[in-house]
Amino acid sequence: MANKMEKITSRDVDFSQWYTDVVKNAGLMDYGPVKGTMIFKPHGYAIWEQIQKFADLEFKKLDVQNVYFPLLIPEKLFLAEKEHVEGFAPELATVTKVGNKDLGENLFIRPTSEVIIADFLSREIKSYRDLPIKYNQWANVMRWEKTTRPFLRSSEFLWQEGHTFHSSREEAKEMTLDILEVYKKLANEILLLPVIAGRKTEKEKFAGAQETYTIESLMYDGQSLQSGTSHYFADNFAKAFNIKFQNKEQKEENAYSSSWGISTRLIGAIIMTHSDDFGLVLPSQVAPIQISIIAINDSEEVMNVSNNLRSKLSSDFRVELDKTDKSFGFKISEAEIKGVPIRIEVGPRDLKEGVVTISRRDLRNKVQVKLEEVQNYISKEIIEHDKNLYNKALENRENKTFKANSLEEYKSIIEKTPGFVLVPFCGEIECENDVKQKTSTNSRCIPEGIEQTKSNCFNCNKESNMMVYFARAY
Repeated sequence: MANKMEKITSRDVDFSQWYTDVVKNAGLMDYGPVKGTMIFKPHGYAIWEQIQKFADLEFKKLDVQNVYFPLLIPEKLFLAEKEHVEGFAPELATVTKVGNKDLGENLFIRPTSEVIIADFLSREIKSYRDLPIKYNQWANVMRWEKTTRPFLRSSEFLWQEGHTFHSSREEAKEMTLDILEVYKKLANEILLLPVIAGRKTEKEKFAGAQETYTIESLMYDGQSLQSGTSHYFADNFAKAFNIKFQNKEQKEENAYSSSWGISTRLIGAIIMTHSDDFGLVLPSQVAPIQISIIAINDSEEVMNVSNNLRSKLSSDFRVELDKTDKSFGFKISEAEIKGVPIRIEVGPRDLKEGVVTISRRDLRNKVQVKLEEVQNYISKEIIEHDKNLYNKALENRENKTFKANSLEEYKSIIEKTPGFVLVPFCGEIECENDVKQKTSTNSRCIPEGIEQTKSNCFNCNKESNMMVYFARAY
């Protein structure tokens, strides 16, 4: 990070510019040389590493194994599942040459890996004894986006993609929903995003899936962000790739599958949900630096106390002692703008009183704490920091969640106060296309825990059997 920070635009004045200012000033990324690509700087990549650690542990509890599959997919292989191809065709990047030599067949840079994994498993799976197979890979993918924004939508991004195959529909469906629970836990407890979970409409489900489940988070500005999806394929891919097994009755049967993924857009969700006009605000469990110790000067007493604090706190927290030659004021601003949850200032005046000054990033306060009480104080305050972040986000979501029964009512809400709007919906693709054309919004999910009552569709007035959240979305 340079020794100069640029001004951050207020999020209430220009949310889009505010987002860019925070990303840039917090030192999370820089733009790659190719449009839509990103360079992850250490602070940005470290947040992704913390997300990976939690998710990977939860996947392994479900007996998922990590693998890695090739980046390039032959065209003939990708074309094997027609619906899948149609869903990704506009975003496919194609390799046609090596050096000056034309390839005999186009190669696609993976937008996702269902086809290459299914092709491999068609040769691996022979018997019910080979099942279930539960694979996950942490990888990069490419989807050539027209409009890009750091973390939220880039042509190349990082993610995890899980792919599982099972001997029964019930087991594949159970896996799909188990992963949805993992994603809900990650969002609610680690990222402090109070998400709404549910099933996607027919129009919004993943290409080739029978059912898609999602977690949807609401940003500070009232726009929704899809934060994780889990797809139940039934035997769609098994049919396309001839993945069959002999069941216990010695009869041949198609395997049943699921796939699921989260990506680095979760970093964008964290930024747009929790951060403020002073910079990044991070949940403590994904903050690369949980505690920053800043010494006012480099006197022996100040440095001894600073080093002792770092030594004691490092057993429980990720602690940084800033030893750079930047000014004290710059160090304070840098810790704040990078979203460090707890900041400790150590100075000679405070030490004469046997105290240090501690600040919580969410409150931007300053409290003097006795040296012998620092560890207990921080252990409590970092929990309160996270509770406050979650409660603020939940309050924002609740204040921006509405109901509407007609398109006119819906449009009035969306134009005045963007947010989640629960409406009766017929579920037809043509009707949803019409809503999108009229309002530039779409469905987010058929939510869990809400009674699906009979009514009339808010747009076409046909009979409706479902209640659906619609919203503007990133």
